[in-house]
Amino acid sequence: MLRHIDAQNGIPIYEQIIRQVTIAVADGSITPGEHVPSVRELANRLAVNPNTVVRAYRDLQAQGVLVPVRGTGLAIAADSVSKCLEQRLSLIRQSLRSVLEEAWRNRISKAELRTLCDSELNRLTEEAL
Repeated sequence: MLRHIDAQNGIPIYEQIIRQVTIAVADGSITPGEHVPSVRELANRLAVNPNTVVRAYRDLQAQGVLVPVRGTGLAIAADSVSKCLEQRLSLIRQSLRSVLEEAWRNRISKAELRTLCDSELNRLTEEAL
């Protein structure tokens, strides 16, 4: 479910947990109805404070991604996939906008950006093979 937590990247740990759960739901790694690890289990696995996991889970519940299952913990909500797909695109859009703003400030032309994007996409595709 969670790949890794990077305490040095500037993104709060609870937000990294939220993002990774959201992406896992969006890409089908976690399916609706599937239970997430308990707070204690995830905190131990990630070596983070349990309160950090509680905050992430609380926010995911508020977003409708997680639902409490009486007596068994938290599970992925039945209608969470479409929400997570939308949130995943929003996260990518934010990152892309940041990169494009940096390129614009450095006067990189649209043609150069397109060439750069195409070459990086090609490289990623080749690496995936």
